This record gives sequence, structure tokens and C-alpha cells, in this order.
Amino acid sequence: MKKENLRPIFWEKEGLKLLDQRQIPGKKEWFTAQNSEDAIFAIKEMVVRGAPAIAITGLFGAVLELKKFSQKPDYQEFQTILSKILASRPTAVNLRRAFEELSSIFPKEEYDKVSLSELQQKSEEFAIHVFEEDIRNNLALAKNGVGLFPPSPSKLKIITHCNTGALATAGHGTALGVIRSLKEAGHDLTVYADETRPYLQGARLTAWELMEEGIENYLITDSMAGWLMSSQKIDAVIVGVDRVAANGDSANKIGTYPLAVLAKHHGIPFYIAATEKSFDFKIADGSQIPIEMRTQDEVTRLNFLKNEKGEAILSEGVIAPVGVKALNPSFDVTPANLIKAFITEKGIVPPDKIREFFG
Repeated sequence: MKKENLRPIFWEKEGLKLLDQRQIPGKKEWFTAQNSEDAIFAIKEMVVRGAPAIAITGLFGAVLELKKFSQKPDYQEFQTILSKILASRPTAVNLRRAFEELSSIFPKEEYDKVSLSELQQKSEEFAIHVFEEDIRNNLALAKNGVGLFPPSPSKLKIITHCNTGALATAGHGTALGVIRSLKEAGHDLTVYADETRPYLQGARLTAWELMEEGIENYLITDSMAGWLMSSQKIDAVIVGVDRVAANGDSANKIGTYPLAVLAKHHGIPFYIAATEKSFDFKIADGSQIPIEMRTQDEVTRLNFLKNEKGEAILSEGVIAPVGVKALNPSFDVTPANLIKAFITEKGIVPPDKIREFFG
């Protein structure tokens, strides 16, 4: 497969076209969002996921909604559109930052002077800018990450968690983008992908991307990482992130925290690949990051999908007693002292230097 086929988001006349990640690896289907409600559904139900991709989808969802108006909405109505989309996934900071930037283009005191066509056009231009910027930042980030490793050719064994590739971004990826660029630089790679229960993004998405790229990989269950680190020479753990607090504490897909603990115990560098938009200096530490709690069905069943009305369209593979209670936090927080460094588009930065690094 050519790399352009891994692009998961297209902005077209018909609407926002999203590669439906609920269907991978079984089949490749596209979901078209034609209004903000479609975009909200796509974000909530993980048609699209990954902090950068969520932000891009949210922005285009707002553009789609604005295009429905024949008369310009008042300022409060404009903010309500953004607030409804923002509430779809509370943990990732990229969406909030994107909407803050969009709002700054139309400050309240200037909003009444802007025509409907200007509001629609500038909003669309900004969404396209964020999309294109994400690809550029991912490529720069990946190049910086390659510099952390010995010159090629060298044999590298890397563990990654969840999905942080093209599917989670506008293209190329963050942590998986580093891995992709290491291969392009000539390294001999073996990648171990955590399955990432309960939604199985590692099994369904990361393993799929790695196979499409021809990168040798092994799928492991989330409980196997300790054994792997103790029995194999692992060169690094590289993961993505949904939000980084001012002190470096980082929220990512559930299971990241114990992976960092294991890496620390075994003396393996633990890196987080993140663009500047993932850093939230408005919160002091990880205790202030909201953790999304998702449905119990994702834990007690496999392949649980819902349609736009919230009705089950696929519910098979029952793996727990009927009526059992299940916890399903979608994220956990990794303390800064377990993180070797952040790989960013602007360079490599240790957790205790991020505030001054980004100025």
C-alpha cells in the first residue's frame, strides 16, 4: 500500500471524509460527516481517535455547522457550537486549543463586524491550516526522534502503546511517525505493539499500520511488557500523549503508566512523542487532567459498536458474566519522573525543561 493510502482524513465538497477506525482491520470503510452532530458522533464513538485527529475533526465539524446558516449566528450561538463539539472528548487538549485559536480569530468585540461568508471562509481556512501544520510538525518531530538513536544501519527493538500513527493524526504520526522515519533512515526495526485493551487500538490499528509499512512487528497483550523487557534487549519505549501538564505529567491511553514504571525498573528510556499543541501549561500537574470514563461494554465485550442513534450494531465475544460491573477509564497519567524526554517538532526536551523550552 502506498503511504498516501494511510491518510485518514479528507476535506471534500460532500463533507469531512474519515477512515472509519472502528472497522479496521476487518475492512476499509469511510464515514462522511456532513454536520457538527456527525463530527461529534465520529469523535465520541471513535470513528476517529488520537488527539491531533480529534482536533482536526472538531474544527471541520464546526465549519460544516457554520455552512448550514443562511444568516450569521450571534456570538453566543457560535460559542455554543464549539462547546458542544469540545465536550465530545474531554481529556485530549488539542481540541480545546484548536477552538481557542479559532475563537481568537473572531474576538467577541469584533465578531459583529464579520460577515457570514467571512466567518465561514476564515473558519475553513483555519481548519485546513491546522491539518497541514499537523503533518509538517509530525515530520519534524519524527526527524528529531531519529537523532536519539545510533546511526543506521543498527538493530533496534522498540515497544509502543496504543495507536500514534497516521491514523491518529493528519498523517505520518507521532510515536509511530518516529518509528516510520527510523525505518526510512535504514534501521533494522522490530516493534512490539501493546494490544491496548479494552478498545484494542494497538491490535487493530498499530499492528495494521506497521504491516502496511513492512515493519517487522509483534503484537503483545498489555500484560506481557514486563516479561519482554526482562527477556529481550529493548532499546526504547515510545508512546504518544493526549495532554501534558506544566510539570511534565502526561495523560495517555490507559496502560501507559505501568509501562513507564516497567521501563524505569529495567533501565529502558521512556519517550513521549508530542507536538507543542499537546502541552497544557494552564494546569499544574496530572491530577488536574480530566480522565474520560467510557462505557462498560467495551470491557465486558469484544467488537462492540454503535450507530448514530446509539444502538448496538455489533455485539459479540461476551467475555464477562452478565451484569458484572466494569471500570473503563480511557486514560491514565504518567508522572514526569518516569519520562526520559519528550520528542517534539522543536527538539528533544526533558520534562523539567518544557516550560522554559516552549517559552
